[in-house]
Amino acid sequence: MNFLFRFITILLLGIFSGSAQTISHQKIDDFINYIEKNNRAIGSVSIYKNGKEVYYRDFGQQNLPEINSDKNTKYQIGSITKMVTATLIFKLIEDKQLQLDDKLSTFFPDMPNADKISILHLLNHTSGLGDVNFKDGTSKWLKEKKETNEAILNQIKQQGVLFEAGEDQFYSNSAYYLLGKILEIKYQKKYHEIVEYYIAKPLALENFQSAGAHPENIFPSYQFKNNQWQVAQDFVFENVIAFGDISATTTDMNTFINAFFQYKIINEENVNVMKPKEKKYLGSGLTRPSFYNIELYGHGGDTNGSHSLLVYDEKNNLSIAIATNGNRSVKNDLYKGILGALYDINIMYPLFIEDEILNQYIGCIVHQTILSK
Repeated sequence: MNFLFRFITILLLGIFSGSAQTISHQKIDDFINYIEKNNRAIGSVSIYKNGKEVYYRDFGQQNLPEINSDKNTKYQIGSITKMVTATLIFKLIEDKQLQLDDKLSTFFPDMPNADKISILHLLNHTSGLGDVNFKDGTSKWLKEKKETNEAILNQIKQQGVLFEAGEDQFYSNSAYYLLGKILEIKYQKKYHEIVEYYIAKPLALENFQSAGAHPENIFPSYQFKNNQWQVAQDFVFENVIAFGDISATTTDMNTFINAFFQYKIINEENVNVMKPKEKKYLGSGLTRPSFYNIELYGHGGDTNGSHSLLVYDEKNNLSIAIATNGNRSVKNDLYKGILGALYDINIMYPLFIEDEILNQYIGCIVHQTILSK
């Protein structure tokens, strides 16, 4: 989950009037072939144009030891879950069951600053609440065992607030955990049941589930060690309900975001409310990752080993879903390469240096120079 904050600075490379009217499968394939040949990442890409899938590819899975997968095998998509949670909150607002200025104290009066923090503050990361991911300065607890709801709520309380509501913006997993609990209170259902009933079922998403449903057929996360892919210890996803727990295929991710931007889940007015304001990166469940001057909206997600990106280009009615369960290099190099091929932008392929070569220079000035380029 730590998510795509640096994506905006890495991808903001210049001014370009991009167009993706004609999609070059060959250019996308060429880049992914390069990634696959160098054994740098494992994952899936899906691209939709005008609401239909026009490109799909899995890559790198053949490099995994003893992996069984099929077209329905899901990826952990991390904080893309937040877009789902925010969408469900806005459904409540449209149904007149909730208002943006309702206070946190209505639901959790013992939370810090609960009488000042509104639903909108929770949604757009201006609540001042901290990051429940970190306990005693580490996120190790996320991987150790399933925690009780009471323990997680107590952790949020103990962290207090970083600033007064509305005075600043800080990416808050705590806020989205609380939004998930508010959904459960209002709908009188568990979060996974709400996702199933209001998102997955209406959109016929067969591979889009919250961790509370105990989904099966999910890719484990991998890390590259000793010249091979090894299973990595990932989060106990019941610990990150509503802010990082959903698993999905890239096709179902794309189906969701297309329905969202075609106003089939919530109305156009509320979709626009969710967008970041005044050229900011963070909105209310949506982010604005910049790629040249192409306007994209969506969200990214990271777990302890999986990385994902889901974005929509309203101008071209185009969406891109990328998910990986193994990555040896900077994930943004993968995103840039795929987006560059899609928008016919000449992006330099990343230069890969094998670990055994780099290790010869550890501690040397030469090593520092190589890494900085």
